[in-house]
Amino acid sequence: MHDYIKERTVRIGRSVVESKQTVRTIAKQFGVSKSTVHKDLTERLPEINQDLAAEVKVILEYHKSIRHLRGGEATKVKYQKTEECAHHKFSLLP
Repeated sequence: MHDYIKERTVRIGRSVVESKQTVRTIAKQFGVSKSTVHKDLTERLPEINQDLAAEVKVILEYHKSIRHLRGGEATKVKYQKTEECAHHKFSLLP
């Protein structure tokens, strides 16, 4: 494994532990795909730093356990915005 991959993996792991952010958010911050972040955290990190990998695993499992709630909230917000736009359009009609 290349040194830059090891360094990125450890930086991503530390960032997850410090910020408790999701894989998508971390991927945007580091400019890589969420697949890369996931692979770094689940496959590469345990080989590099087992203690950090254990901390990250707890956070990833928590995010996985609440993902259905996040999805439901996102859908709710989406439809609320759609309703607001539709209501605004019709309130402008004479």
